[in-house]
Amino acid sequence: VTRALCLGLEAVLADGRVLNLLTGLHKDNTGYDLRDLFIGSEGTLGVITAATLKLYPQPAARMTALAAVASPHAALRLLELAQRRLAATLTGFEMMSRLCGELVARHVPSAAVPLAAANPYCVLLESSDPHSEANAAQTFERLLEEAFEAGIITDAAVAASIAQSRAFWALRENIPLAQATEGDNIKHDISVPISAIGDFVERTNAMLEQTFPGIRMVVFGHLGDGNLHYNVNAPEGAGGARFMADEPAINAIVYDAVAQAGGSISAEHGLGQLKVAENQHYKSAIELSLMARLKATFDPLGIMNPGKVMPVT
Repeated sequence: VTRALCLGLEAVLADGRVLNLLTGLHKDNTGYDLRDLFIGSEGTLGVITAATLKLYPQPAARMTALAAVASPHAALRLLELAQRRLAATLTGFEMMSRLCGELVARHVPSAAVPLAAANPYCVLLESSDPHSEANAAQTFERLLEEAFEAGIITDAAVAASIAQSRAFWALRENIPLAQATEGDNIKHDISVPISAIGDFVERTNAMLEQTFPGIRMVVFGHLGDGNLHYNVNAPEGAGGARFMADEPAINAIVYDAVAQAGGSISAEHGLGQLKVAENQHYKSAIELSLMARLKATFDPLGIMNPGKVMPVT
């Protein structure tokens, strides 16, 4: 997403030179795309000091809804229908497992929405219409009616005001706080091909439940781009050092499943230093070789954020 919205940037290199790529051009095929090397490199190739971003006008109207679905597979069917009916006006599509709603209701009751805690999964949808509120409402309501008739969704609530729309988003945004308040947890910021999300969630849930009875999966994320926060909480009433000691084994199950699905172990939060070794395990030899050569070219002395993204050599 960042790459799609960044038209240019400026970066200070390891030797002090300033690289100016702030042209803002939508098309430029005069050589290698240096801009993309810096995005997501976490300061290991240079320090980004300015950026040219693509902006969009405020929409004429927004529509927000929570829809209940039986499974991630049903959520994907709803995504496909929403993309067909709403096209580019679909600006939000967040899936949340039942435990997300339960934890928010328990620890952040001001942000609770009953529908989210009463169904296996729910989806937060939002459309941003450039035309009018009437057009937005009509298109949105037709989408939900069609989803009901097709058996894709089992319940839905449409925000009747800006305040209610914000309340729906507050549910989604308070999941990390609620999960942290619940106790020890292990987080995974991953991405898998969108079409593989349903199988990935069901298969990984089953493997973890079989290996660690009572373990609880807190699954939520941006289905439209395949990005899931596949987090794991300790069994009810357990936790502490014993649960966290299982973190390497839990990570291995999750990341092996991600790799088998053709996904990535870091979707949006980066590698930092915690995932360097795991990245070395899951990346191909040729990818790691090219990354090491790029690092050596841009930062021959290894002074740019050492130990992040790439191991210190």
